[in-house]
Amino acid sequence: MHINRVMYVGEKIGSEPTLPYLSPQLNGERLLVGANFASAGIGILNDTGIQFINIIRITEQLAYFKQYQQRVSALIGEEQTRNLVNKALVLITLGGNDFVNNYYLVPFSARSREYALPDYVVFLISEYRKILANLYELGARRVLVTGTGPLGCVPAELAMHSQNGECATELQRAVNLFNPQLVQLLHELNTQIGSDVFISANAFTMHLDFVSNPQAYGFVTSKVACCGQGAYNGIGLCTPASNLCPNRDLYAFWDPFHPSERANRLIVDKFMTGSTEYMHPMNLSTIIALDSTT
Repeated sequence: MHINRVMYVGEKIGSEPTLPYLSPQLNGERLLVGANFASAGIGILNDTGIQFINIIRITEQLAYFKQYQQRVSALIGEEQTRNLVNKALVLITLGGNDFVNNYYLVPFSARSREYALPDYVVFLISEYRKILANLYELGARRVLVTGTGPLGCVPAELAMHSQNGECATELQRAVNLFNPQLVQLLHELNTQIGSDVFISANAFTMHLDFVSNPQAYGFVTSKVACCGQGAYNGIGLCTPASNLCPNRDLYAFWDPFHPSERANRLIVDKFMTGSTEYMHPMNLSTIIALDSTT
C-alpha cells in the first residue's frame, strides 16, 4: 500500500499514525494502534522487484502480520486480539509492480516469454486470490483492496513511450485486463464468505479523473512530475540534483511514478465518500457507520 495514503486514511478516520512494523518504536501500547507492513517495489509475485535490495515480499509481510498478532496477544490476550484484528481496517495494493517491475521491466523479460499478457493477468489473479484468502485466514474482516491506477500515464512512462503526451498503450492494456478481473475476484471471495469482507477501490478512475482534466482539480499539469529530470521530469529518481517545481500542490505527480501529496489526499477523499463507481460495494464512511452500530 502507498505509505502516504495509509497515513491520510488514518488522519481521515481519526486514528493515530501507524508505525512501520519493523520500527523499534512499535512496542507496548503502540502495537494496539496497528502497524504498516508496506514495502516499496513488491508485487503479487515473489520475482517482482528483484532489482531492489532488502524489499519485504508479500509472503514475508503476511508472516509479520501473524507475528504482530502474537505480540498483541502477549499484551491483551488471544480473544481480545482476535476482536481487534477482526475490527481493524486493512489496506492492500498489489499488481502494478507486477507489470512495471516484472513483465515490462525489460524487453523480452522472463515472464513475458513465459506468458502472453492475458494469461499473465489470469496467473496474477490466481496468485492474488491465495494472498487475500491468507489475509482472511489471519483474521482480516475489513480489507480495502486498491486496483491498479493508469500505469501508462505516469511521467516515467510518458518519458519512455509517449510521442505527444498520450498514455503508453501497452501498460494501459495490462491495467484494463487486470482491474476488472480483480473486481470479479473480490466479488467471488465475498460471495464465498457470505459477507462484504473485501472492498474494491477503483484507483484507475480516481487517478484518471485528474490525469484527464488536471485543471478541474486545481493542478497545472498531470504529465510533468514536480521532481525529476528529462522529458516530463520522468527520467530516473527524484534526487537533490533533480529539477524541482516551485509548488508541488499544483502538480498531480510528485516524482516520475507517484502522485503528489495533494493528489493522494483527493484519492483518499474518494475512499471515504466516493460513489459505487469508485468504491464497491461501499465507501469507508459507510463501513465506519456500520461498524459503529455493531
